[in-house]
Amino acid sequence: MNRKKFKSSKKKGKQSSFAKLSIFQQSKYKFKKKCPLSGKGAPVVDYKNIKLLKRYVSENGKILASRITSVSLKKQRQLSISIKRARNLALI
Repeated sequence: MNRKKFKSSKKKGKQSSFAKLSIFQQSKYKFKKKCPLSGKGAPVVDYKNIKLLKRYVSENGKILASRITSVSLKKQRQLSISIKRARNLALI
């Protein structure tokens, strides 16, 4: 009684690419907005430009994160320094 096992068409251990996706996994396609403070015609980040600085401060007076405002890392640093200077001089 020598029985041969028939191989099925599906291989155990391999899943389709759709089954592997989860909500916590990063997607292949990232649509990131451009930084509003860099590029042509962008406003200069300065502690005297209060109208610009108020856009990046919350109602409670906290500096908004770059992931919310889509500002680049370099400009976010300049923003935070200029907001702190404006606070020191009581402009904000």
